[in-house]
Amino acid sequence: MSGTSRALGQILPIAMAALLGTAAPLVLAQAEAVPSQALVLPSGPAENTRITEAYARLVARDAWFWAWPMVNMYNRRLAYAKAPEQGLIGGTLPIAPHNRLTMLSDYIKPDQRSIACPNQDVVYGAGYLALNDSPVVIQIPDFGKRFWVIQLSDLRTESINGLGVMYGTKPGFYLVVGPNWQGTVPKGITRVIRTQSNAAFVGPRVFQDDTPQDRQAVQEVIQGINVYPVAEYDGTMKRQDWRKLPVFPKRDDARGETRWVRPDVFFDQLPAVLDLAPAVAGEAARYAQVLAVIAAAQKNPELKQAMIDEAEKADRELIDPLLQFRNWGIELPHHWSTITNGAHFGTDYFTRTAVAKSNILVNAPNETRYFYQDLDAAGMRLNGATAYTVTFAKGQLPPVKGFWSLTAYDSAHFFVPNPLNRYSLGTKNQDLKTNADGSLTFYVQAESPGADKESNWLPAPKGADFSLFLRAYWPDDAITKGLWTPPAIEKRAVDTSS
Repeated sequence: MSGTSRALGQILPIAMAALLGTAAPLVLAQAEAVPSQALVLPSGPAENTRITEAYARLVARDAWFWAWPMVNMYNRRLAYAKAPEQGLIGGTLPIAPHNRLTMLSDYIKPDQRSIACPNQDVVYGAGYLALNDSPVVIQIPDFGKRFWVIQLSDLRTESINGLGVMYGTKPGFYLVVGPNWQGTVPKGITRVIRTQSNAAFVGPRVFQDDTPQDRQAVQEVIQGINVYPVAEYDGTMKRQDWRKLPVFPKRDDARGETRWVRPDVFFDQLPAVLDLAPAVAGEAARYAQVLAVIAAAQKNPELKQAMIDEAEKADRELIDPLLQFRNWGIELPHHWSTITNGAHFGTDYFTRTAVAKSNILVNAPNETRYFYQDLDAAGMRLNGATAYTVTFAKGQLPPVKGFWSLTAYDSAHFFVPNPLNRYSLGTKNQDLKTNADGSLTFYVQAESPGADKESNWLPAPKGADFSLFLRAYWPDDAITKGLWTPPAIEKRAVDTSS
């Protein structure tokens, strides 16, 4: 029987069955059994293929957007690699050599510009891991009843593993290993965490009340947090007083965040970045495409300059607008917005880049839910020339198992100095006053609302745009299921412009 006849013999019964409305499972099975030669197609242009400038610009623009968070993390990682020892940049920001950690000993200071949207509810720590050099041990002390979470994420800003009170994590020693590690697990290790790449970020967050007593009490706990190469592991808890650290010079005094992603070096760095962040399902062609264009640009200066030019345009047109919360996120009542896939972005490149531009390194949704606000109840831009109130009805405080806070930021998402040195209000504040009906009102304005209301005053920048940011750490079901959202930001009948 010829190949043509055999094919017709398989197709005709199927066609007849379709016309008659009957099934033909046996015939279908026979059709599927016909052997075929699978085609293996290239995932990018063939080597040495000439490409047009317009195509190179297209690929450059696209890559600038989806790879922006990874290059951002890569350059932070490079900065940490240059640290001579554990210390503080300008006395404000923790920095440490790879496979080490540095903790702050109090709230982050308001003048730091390394990372946008910091909060003053927790004691932060930070470190970058190079797991190709060595596995590392993360040392977890006993936090008692204090809220804590340790973020472990990759260059994509994806969460790698859950460590925190919401996971029931026990005190002990946690070994973090790279994807290809085949060594022996030392005795006494509580659990092994295997990553998908050799580059990772580790960032503890430990809650602290805004009182002198708790500032002292938290020291005993955080001195037990540590990260070090496995060769230094001996089964004993290593303690360090984080109040005694060297101070390194500040990088810059920019009003906005340190510029971690630069068009002039972006495409030179991208191959190394993609090597440290292997493609996930569906990304192989994307990776191959941009790498092929970069290879072509390395041989053609004019092509490379065109790509840099396109990256500069994309930065202005695509990335810069994402600093503003009102331009992205899931819309909620009263002009609030949120995200539900923080640190689990997958191939949601838009949300990942929006978060990286405006408030990089968010926690996973079950660890923290974030609510963003640029506008008042009438949809007008929040501005310190106007006074506002935020009133939580009785029984309607953010439902959390951890803590919550409302923070005010300037238009660049940093703190603005104020007479109280106060940048957030919430669980940490022990002297908040409730109203007669049991509700809680915050006064968000540039000038004091009066001595009787000052405990509930959240200072805003005078005469300038600002944003509000509500954090709900270890959110309850009412938040995770979308049953609770923040109240409206209402104008007060007071004008602070005078």
